[in-house]
Amino acid sequence: MSEEKGICYLVGAGPGDPGLITLRGKECIEEADVIVYDNLANDDFLSWAKPDAELIFAGKTAKCHAMRQAEINELLVEKTGEGKVVTRLKGGDPLIFGRGGEEGAVLHDAGLEFEFVPGISSAIAGPAYAGIPLTHRKYCSQVSIFTGHESPDKENSSIDYRQIVRAPGTKIMLMGVARLPYIMETIIEEGGDPETPVALVRQATTGKHQTVTGTVATIADIVRDAEFKAPAVCIIGGVVNCREKLNWFEKRPLLGKRVVVTRTRKQASKLKDDLRALGADVSEIPTIRISQSEGDDARGFAHCVAECHTYDWIIFTSPNAVEYFFRAFDLIRDDARAIGGCRIAAVGPGTAEKLKEYRMATDLMPQEHVAEGLLKAFQEEVGSIENTTMLWVRAKGARDVLSKGLNEAGVILDEAIAYQTDSETTDPTGAVQKFKDDGADIITFTSSSTVEGFFDLGLSIPDETMIASIGPVTSSTLAENGYEVDAEANPHNVPALVRAVVDLVNEEPFGEDNDAFLNDEEY
Repeated sequence: MSEEKGICYLVGAGPGDPGLITLRGKECIEEADVIVYDNLANDDFLSWAKPDAELIFAGKTAKCHAMRQAEINELLVEKTGEGKVVTRLKGGDPLIFGRGGEEGAVLHDAGLEFEFVPGISSAIAGPAYAGIPLTHRKYCSQVSIFTGHESPDKENSSIDYRQIVRAPGTKIMLMGVARLPYIMETIIEEGGDPETPVALVRQATTGKHQTVTGTVATIADIVRDAEFKAPAVCIIGGVVNCREKLNWFEKRPLLGKRVVVTRTRKQASKLKDDLRALGADVSEIPTIRISQSEGDDARGFAHCVAECHTYDWIIFTSPNAVEYFFRAFDLIRDDARAIGGCRIAAVGPGTAEKLKEYRMATDLMPQEHVAEGLLKAFQEEVGSIENTTMLWVRAKGARDVLSKGLNEAGVILDEAIAYQTDSETTDPTGAVQKFKDDGADIITFTSSSTVEGFFDLGLSIPDETMIASIGPVTSSTLAENGYEVDAEANPHNVPALVRAVVDLVNEEPFGEDNDAFLNDEEY
């Protein structure tokens, strides 16, 4: 055992929506040297891990165990005993039918430090997202929670269905889908009212969320006919009737639609968040990695940044260009006024918004957010630009449309390569394999680089999957690879891309009523 003291965090990841994990839970994921995780409802949790963190799948389903509980216990003791920070990541809450108590006891007996980090249980979140309050002054002021799947090691069941029936208030059953007919029959046999309302909610809080309703007498047949599968939470009681007025989540326009986002892992978050807010089951496949320029490119970039005050215009064609420019500027200069009196051009609102973060106003932005639009804006709004000095801050390998157009107009142009894009080669969250296995209803592309990175992963797009592109350049790259887009954002930015996705799956165009679901922040 290592002399360095380790610790094991027993963390509840919540019901699936990454917005419902606690801040402390997220911190434990970010700090972990080792993450031992179950069948999580969302890939996002693992994307928060350190690049060198060891990820160990220990998931269990009703019929398949990646690791037995005894093996998991041994693993936690082994890794924590090596002096590592271990995060044991479980869905829901670790102490509500999560076996966290058993794992904590094993760590205690081994003389190791541990910490419980509570999570929101599906017993609470499932009903809430189905519009069902667990308590209501009109119906009840008491809640009972029980499991429909007990330990096979028990000699006798500890579930007293007679007491459950007699107890007033709402009953919540977890892990009982497989035994639902038996449990409902037993409730009736013990004196339960067959007409008591019942709801089952599966994959609660995620884009796969589904709800079925019935009564104690009918729900088993309804679940069977609907081929309603686990995992699900079962709510028994009059509060189910509240769903008629309080059902809010299931009205989202993209609920149940699988949408794949292809960007860098860092930049996918805003697009992903807006799609998820509209109810989509979002899977993130980062297809490119952004990194600082190297070698001669880096030296040339640093020189241009140092001399930026000598130019009439500085042109930014992506938020990344802005970020890398000002990161270098702050290292080279200690006075913001050193940028001089140059004017600023941005290719689109996302780039302009990034400039605002650095207290920089945009003097020129085209209506069409591509290089061709920027050239047109210079021609129409500025006029003659002959002998004007300009610095274009760009990515390595960017299209030469802008440089050719500016040079033809007589501009004295310098190009500063701020960053480079490379194809992503890893699949730490399993999203690539998930796409291969399950496909998607819609896949989105936000640049030519994401298209190229996607195909570099050896992936193809199934015929039934619709394609949404952010603009004509990206659409052209898809066409070069043999795919036609089903929707193209107009204007060419992420909010418009989100609207295009909604329009693909809805007969009615994306309306103002849906704007409330979106993040107002520009990209």
